[in-house]
Amino acid sequence: MDMTDANGARPRARDIGIDIGIFRPGRWNAITDAPGVMVGHVTLVEGEGRLVPGRGPVRTGVTVILPHSGNLFGEKVRAAAYVLNGFGKSIGLHQVNELGNLETPIALTNTLNAPIVADAVIEWSIKHSPEIGIGTGTVNPVVGEVNDGILNDIQGRHVRKKHVFEAIANAMSGAVQEGSVGAGTGSVCMGWKGGIGTSSRVLPPKRGGYTVGVLVQTNFGGVLTVNGAPVGRELGRYSTSADFPYETPEARDTEGADPEIGVPGISNPDGSVMVIVATDAPLDQRQLERLAKRAGLGLARTGFYSSNGSGDFFIAFSTAGRIPHDSPLTAKAEVMSNDAMSPLFLAVVEATEDAVINSMIKATTVVGRDGTMVDAIDIDQLLEVMRKYNALNWSRTLPPWGGGE
Repeated sequence: MDMTDANGARPRARDIGIDIGIFRPGRWNAITDAPGVMVGHVTLVEGEGRLVPGRGPVRTGVTVILPHSGNLFGEKVRAAAYVLNGFGKSIGLHQVNELGNLETPIALTNTLNAPIVADAVIEWSIKHSPEIGIGTGTVNPVVGEVNDGILNDIQGRHVRKKHVFEAIANAMSGAVQEGSVGAGTGSVCMGWKGGIGTSSRVLPPKRGGYTVGVLVQTNFGGVLTVNGAPVGRELGRYSTSADFPYETPEARDTEGADPEIGVPGISNPDGSVMVIVATDAPLDQRQLERLAKRAGLGLARTGFYSSNGSGDFFIAFSTAGRIPHDSPLTAKAEVMSNDAMSPLFLAVVEATEDAVINSMIKATTVVGRDGTMVDAIDIDQLLEVMRKYNALNWSRTLPPWGGGE
C-alpha cells in the first residue's frame, strides 16, 4: 500500500492512526501551535559517492525556532534549559538558566557547525539591535546540535552564515516541514532515518486551555517503541541486538550485520537529541526547567535511553509575556502555581513522544557519504506491527474520545 500523498509526501503518525496520548493536538499538531512561534529550515544536499573531507558529500542543514516575530533582543521571553546527558557542543544554555530568558532564535545544526551558526545568530542580532556591545550588554546565541557524520561530510562545516540568515528569514507559523529536512537532514534514529519532528497538545479548558508545542531533532539509538508496540524488536533493529542470544555467542557473528542493530543497516547508539518546548502557559525560569525535564520521559516512551555518548539537551520557553531589555525594572509576572503544572507535564511527555515518531515516519531514505544509506522506516511494516499489538486508532476506540463515551 502506497502511504505517500499526491505530492509524494509521507504521512504523519496521526494520519495513519497512531494516536498518542489523551490530550488533543493543536491545529497544526506542531510547536507553532504555541502563539507566535515560527520555524524555518535550510536543507543542504550536495554531491555523492566517496567522502572527501571538507568537500562532501553534504547531507546537513539548519533549523531555527523563533518565539515571536518581534525584536527578540529587545523583547526577550522567559526560558530554561535542562541537560540530561551532556555529551554535546550546545551554546548559550548556561546564560539561559542564569538569567531565565531567551534573546535570540534557537538554532539547530550539526556538531562542528555550531560555532559558525552561533556567529551567524550574533551577526543577525547585531543587525536588528545595533546597540549590542556598544550601548548595552552583549548577546547570548543559543545553538543546539547533533552529530550527522554518518551521512554528512561534517568536517566541511557546510552550513554557512547565509544559510542561517535564510532559515530565519523563511521562518513561518503554521505547518512545519518534518523528517529529512534542515538540521535533521543527516540524522539517524534507532536504526532508521531520523530528522525533525514536531507535535503539540492543548489542555482542557478546566486546566487552563494552554498549549504545549514540541520540536525534536532525533539522532539517537534505542529500542523503537510506538504507542507501546515493540516495533524495533519486531522488525529486528535495536541497540545491542547483536549481543543476543546470551546462550550462543557464535550467533553474534552475523555476516554483514551492523554491530549494534544485528541486521544490515545503520545504528547510532551514541547519537544525540535536541528537544525544544514552547508554551503559552505563564511560567518562570524555574517552572520552565521543570517542564523541560519531562521531555526525557516522552523520549523514553519511544525507546530512547540516553546512552553514554548522547547529547540530550532540552530547552523550554514561554510566549506568555515578554521581558523588555531596556527597562530598569521588570514587572513581576503572574505565574501558574506549581500545583497546577501536572497537566503541562503530561502534555510535554505526549507531544515529545509524538514528535519523535513524526520525525521518523516523515523522514525519507537518504544516501550520504561513501554511499552509506539510511533507510526510512517502512510504513507498511510499521502498521503491521501496530495492528498486531492493537495500537492503532485509539482516539476512536478508547476513552476519553471513543469507546467509553
